[in-house]
Amino acid sequence: MIIASLVGTSIEFFDFYIYGTAAVLVFPTLFFPEGDDTAALLSSFATFGLAFVARPIGSMLFGHFGDRIGRKATLVGSLLTMGLATVAIGLLPTFETVGYLAPALLALMRFCQGLGLGGEWSGAALLATETAEPGRRGWAAMWPQLGAPIGFLFANGIFLILMLTMGFSAGDADTDHAFLTWGWRIPFIASAVMVVLGLYVRLKLTETPVFAQAVSEGRRVKAPLAEVVRTSWRQLIIGTFVMLATYTLFYLVTTWIISYGTGKVVDSSGIALSISYTDFLELQLVSVLFFAVFIPVSGRLADRVGRRPLLLVVTALIVAYGASFAWFLRPESMTTPVMLAFLVVGMTLMGLTFGPMSAVLPELFPTNVRYTGSGIAYNFASIIGAAVAPFIATWVVHEYGVAWVGVYLVVAALLTFVAILGVRETRDVELTDV
Repeated sequence: MIIASLVGTSIEFFDFYIYGTAAVLVFPTLFFPEGDDTAALLSSFATFGLAFVARPIGSMLFGHFGDRIGRKATLVGSLLTMGLATVAIGLLPTFETVGYLAPALLALMRFCQGLGLGGEWSGAALLATETAEPGRRGWAAMWPQLGAPIGFLFANGIFLILMLTMGFSAGDADTDHAFLTWGWRIPFIASAVMVVLGLYVRLKLTETPVFAQAVSEGRRVKAPLAEVVRTSWRQLIIGTFVMLATYTLFYLVTTWIISYGTGKVVDSSGIALSISYTDFLELQLVSVLFFAVFIPVSGRLADRVGRRPLLLVVTALIVAYGASFAWFLRPESMTTPVMLAFLVVGMTLMGLTFGPMSAVLPELFPTNVRYTGSGIAYNFASIIGAAVAPFIATWVVHEYGVAWVGVYLVVAALLTFVAILGVRETRDVELTDV
C-alpha cells in the first residue's frame, strides 16, 4: 500500500510540476508571445492556476466514486486522467502554428491535469492512513507526501539536464532553438512510461480494511458530496484553511521565485535579479532535498507530539519566514548563497508543514465521506493558496516591492494558525470512530 501511494503521487506530482517549470521557461514564448514579457508571464501563470480551479471539481468527482465504490478503482481513474492530459500537452501545436487555439488547448489540458490531481491526493492519503498500524498513522501518511519532492526533483532535474545538454539559455529568444522546438516536449511525452508503471502497481491493490468495514456495516451513502456538506461543513472550512499556508509557501518558493530570481520580474525599485536559469534550477534541486528529508521528520513528530502542537509551531515559523523576505530578497544585495539559504529555509518549513497533512485532513472526516471531504478541503485550499500565489506575487513585487510578497505569506500563515486552533487533536482517534 505504501509503495502504491508513493509511486502514484510521485508520478502525479511529476506531471503537475513539469507544467509549473514550463510555465516560466517555455509557455510565455511559445503560447503567449504577444505583448511585453510580464504580460506573457502573467498569462502563463493564469493557465497554471486553472488546474487549481479544476482540483476541487476533481475531488468531488473522484471523491464520489472513492466513497461509493472504493479507493482502488478511483485511484486508477485519477492516474489515467492526469497522465493522458500531460502527454497531450507534449503534443500540442504552438501559437505560431494554430494561433489562439494553442493557448486554449493548453488551458484545457491544464484543467484536466487539475481534475486528475484533485482525485489523486485524497485517495493516496487514504490508502496510507486506512492501512496504518496503531500509533503510526502520521508515519504511514507521510509516504504519499514524499511524492511531492520526488516529483519535483524529477521534473526540474530533467529540464535542467535538457537545457545543459542542448545548450539552451532561458534568455534565448530564438524560437528556432532545438529546446523550444522539441526539447521541452520530452518530459511531457515521457510521462507516459511512468503512468504505465503506476497503473501496474495500482491494479494490484486490494481495498483498505477501514473502507471494507464501512461497506460491510452498510454505512456507504448515495451522495457523498451532499452528505459531507450537510454533516461536515465545519471540517471542510477548517481543513481548507489548515492547508492555506502550506500551499502559499510552496508556490512562492518554487513557481514564483523562479521568475523573480532569474529577472523576469522587476522589483518596484527597478532592479531585477539575474541568476541564470540553470543555476537557479540547481539551487532549487538542492533545496528540495530538505523538503524531502523533513517530511519523514514531521511524520514521526506528528505521532510523538501530536498533529496540532507540531503544526502550530511550524506555522508560527512560517510567519517569521514571511517577515524575512525584505532581508533575504533585497535586489540590491542578492547573492547566490543568500538565495540558496532562502530556498533551503522555505523548503525545510515546507517539509515540516506538508508531511502531516495526509493524516490531519482524513482524520477530520468519517469513512463514508472521507475521500470526498479530505479531497475538497485539500483542493479548495489550492485555489486560495496556490492558484493565485504566483500571479499575486508577480504583480505585488512589480508594484510594491518584494517585502510585500512576504506580508502576503504572513497573512496566509496567520489564517492557518487560527484554523489549527480550531482543530482537535486526532493522534489517538481511530479512523473507524471519527
